[in-house]
Amino acid sequence: MSESVASEVVSAMVGGMFSASALYPLEVLKTRMQAETKGGGSGTNKEEEDKVLPNEQEPSPDSEASSQTALKAEYAAAASEGMGAYATLMYEREGGVAPFYSGVVTSAVQSATEKALYFFAYTFLKNGYVGVTGNSNIGAVSNLILGCFAEWAHLPVTLPIDCVTTAIQTDDKNRGAFVLLGSILSEKGIGGFYKGIEAYTVLCLKPAIQYTVYEQVKKVVLAARRANAHGRAVASDSLNAAEAFFLGMFARVVATMLTYPYLRAKVMLQSTYKNATVKPTIPQMIAEQLSTGGVWGLYQGIGPELTRGVFSAALMMMVKERIGVVVRALIDGDRAEAQRRDGK
Repeated sequence: MSESVASEVVSAMVGGMFSASALYPLEVLKTRMQAETKGGGSGTNKEEEDKVLPNEQEPSPDSEASSQTALKAEYAAAASEGMGAYATLMYEREGGVAPFYSGVVTSAVQSATEKALYFFAYTFLKNGYVGVTGNSNIGAVSNLILGCFAEWAHLPVTLPIDCVTTAIQTDDKNRGAFVLLGSILSEKGIGGFYKGIEAYTVLCLKPAIQYTVYEQVKKVVLAARRANAHGRAVASDSLNAAEAFFLGMFARVVATMLTYPYLRAKVMLQSTYKNATVKPTIPQMIAEQLSTGGVWGLYQGIGPELTRGVFSAALMMMVKERIGVVVRALIDGDRAEAQRRDGK
């Protein structure tokens, strides 16, 4: 593995794990609010309720069913009101802060794996592009294409982890990761881990857009820094922590606003429609949300997604830039030491 690939992979993996763990409560809110529908509920359709409730009922099945329906409607109404109302309801109804951290380990593993594989593929493809074209100045369109290929490269590994994480966050019975893993396998087989993959025909653009915006603006910032140096040596050829933080925020906002309707449709397919006999397509789901809720229906849950996503991207890129500097320094130090020994 070349030095540039090693640096990108290690720094992205650490940054991804750190940001996912630090902001996980917002991830839970985002996922659950995206999964809510005005029909009431985040986990089952009416046919499933009729099938499940009798097995869980107390002596009064009608009362139990009514209570479940009322609770689902309460959560759906809170999701329409916003992130604060939904978080308050979760805290009051589900026993404090514990539900906000359900599945945090799985999410951290997913984020670390996803970021490591993405940047491994992206850096490998970028180095290959430079080697073939001889041009190290990669344009925005080429960056987007390379980013899309890099995103698809990690999906076979990370989409099953994402499916299990979503199941943990939206499961009404608070079952663990291994129980849900076995449940998905027994009910749906391997294909159950790849529900919503069609959404990635568009969602692959999200990290591609995010990192393309980041890289293109980063080039401008570093070029301006070198120009302002007026020929003097530049202390660092990387962004400082504050620059990486705010640039990461900006890039994530752009990417999220452009792709969010497809992201919500993917989550709903993995949760709300997970046991439906006939599943709608992603475009059908988007059209349904637009007709029932207007533009806001398409962007329900955008608050926690933007909050979590923006700060997650900012933290991840800030940590990645700093870790990357350390890894490159270690690699350069090892190379210098090896050359010193060879020169003796």
